[in-house]
Amino acid sequence: MSFAALLTQEQVEKIHDASLEILEETGLKVRYEPARELFKAHGCSVDGERVKFPRAVVEKYRKLVPASFTFHGRDPKFDKTIPQDSPVIVTASSAPDIIDPVTGKERRAESTDIARIAHLINELPGYDIFSISTLADDAPADQFTLSRLYPSIKYCLKPIRVTTTDMKDTRSILELAYIVAGGEEAYKAHPFLTHHYCPVVSPLTMDNLSTENVMFFAKEGLPVYPTIVPNAGLTSPMSMAGTLVQGNAEFLSALMLMQMTKEGTPTIYATLGTVADMRSGAYTSGAIECGMLHMAFAQLARFYNVPAGGYVGLTNSKLNDAQSGYETGMSGIAGLLGGMDMFNIGGLIDALKTFDFAKAVIDDEMAQMMKRMKHGVSFTDEDLALNLIKEIGPGGSFITAKHTISRMKTEAVMTKIADRDARTIWEKKGATDTQTKAMKKAKDIMNVNTGPLIAPDVDEKIRSAFPGLIAGTLEPIP
Repeated sequence: MSFAALLTQEQVEKIHDASLEILEETGLKVRYEPARELFKAHGCSVDGERVKFPRAVVEKYRKLVPASFTFHGRDPKFDKTIPQDSPVIVTASSAPDIIDPVTGKERRAESTDIARIAHLINELPGYDIFSISTLADDAPADQFTLSRLYPSIKYCLKPIRVTTTDMKDTRSILELAYIVAGGEEAYKAHPFLTHHYCPVVSPLTMDNLSTENVMFFAKEGLPVYPTIVPNAGLTSPMSMAGTLVQGNAEFLSALMLMQMTKEGTPTIYATLGTVADMRSGAYTSGAIECGMLHMAFAQLARFYNVPAGGYVGLTNSKLNDAQSGYETGMSGIAGLLGGMDMFNIGGLIDALKTFDFAKAVIDDEMAQMMKRMKHGVSFTDEDLALNLIKEIGPGGSFITAKHTISRMKTEAVMTKIADRDARTIWEKKGATDTQTKAMKKAKDIMNVNTGPLIAPDVDEKIRSAFPGLIAGTLEPIP
C-alpha cells in the first residue's frame, strides 16, 4: 500500500534539522539523575538539570533503532510485529470512568469492568492488543496497577499493554507475570506484557518515574516504548509545524535514552499530538488536526525507519453518536493512509475520559474496515478476471459465477453492526440503531466462553503472593 504524504520530503528534512537545532541549543530539562549521567557518559553536555545533545550524538543513536517492534501475546498466535502486521489495533486506555452497561449512566470504573472489557477485547477479531481501558476505583492503595492487570490477564490472551508507577509497582507487576508464565526465564523468553510510558513531558522535560521505568525495561530487554504528547497552544507552539519540530525533538530524546541504555532496543514513534481549542483550552483529541499530526509524525517515523503509532481515532463526544463516529473515522483513516502502524483507537469517548462498551464494538468493526483497506487491491490474473468478463459479456450477470462465490466472503468486510438492509426489512427486524445493535453484541459476548484464562493452581499462587487482591471476576452483563 502506498501512503499519503501530508509533508514533502523537504519539509520532513526541515523538521529533522530544526529538531537537531532544538536538542543542541536548547536541550531538555532532565529530572532523573541517572538519565543525566547516562547522557553525559555518551557525549551530551549537562549543566544542572539541563542536557544538550550534539547533532553527531543524535545522528549516531537514532540509527541504532531496529526497524520493527513485536507485541507478544500469552498465546503466541496473537503475536504481532509492526510494520509487517500493520495495522495493529490497540484499545485506547486508562479512562477513569465508564458508561455502565446496565444503567447507561456514567460512573467510576472498577476492576470488574476491566474483567468484562478484557473478555470483550479477547473475543472481538478487530483488536490485536489490550491496553487496559480503564482505571480501577476499587483498587487497594498499594495494588493500583495489580488491580488493573490481574483481571486483564485473567480474561485476555492477546498482548497486554500496561503502565506502572514506581519501581516497587514495576517489580510487583513482573512478579505477577513470572507466576503466570511459570517463572522468570519463561516470561522473558516470551514477554506477554508491553510497557508504555510518557517519559518526556511537553515542553522538553524528562520526568523521574517514567524515565526510570523506561531505562529499567530497556536494560532488561523487555518490550517498552514511549509516547510523545505535545498540545499546540498549551505545551507546544500554536502551529502544527512548530509542534512537529518540538514533538520530534522530544521523540529523539526518548529514543536516545533507550539506545544509550541498551543499543538495539526496539521502540515505536508513538504520539498523541493535538491542537488545543483556544476558546476554552479544551483537549481536542477528536479534532481533524490530531489526525493530520499523526500523518506527519508517521512520515517522520519512516524517515527514521521505525514503526509509527499512537492515539488516533478518538472523540470529544460525550455520547456514542454521530460526532463520535465521524471523529473516529476521519482521523483513523487519515492515520492509516498516512502510514501509521499502531492505532490506540478503541472504546473511549469524551477525550479519553470514559469507556463505552458499544463504542468498543463499533470500533472493532471500524478496525476490520481499516485492515481491509490496508490489505489493498490484488492484481493477479484471476483477480483481473479478463476471461470471466469476456465470458459473461454485455448484459450478463456475475452472481452465479464460481469466481463470485469463491470471493463473496473475503473480498468485502461482512459488517455485523453497520446495517445494509432495505428499510422495510430493517423495520421488520426491530428498527434498531447502531448503539443498540452494538450493545446487544457486547452483551452476547459476555455470555460465551467466559471462563478464566488462568489455571486454578496458577490463580492460587497469584492470590497467595498478593494478599487482599481484588477478585477480578467476570460478571456477565444482564
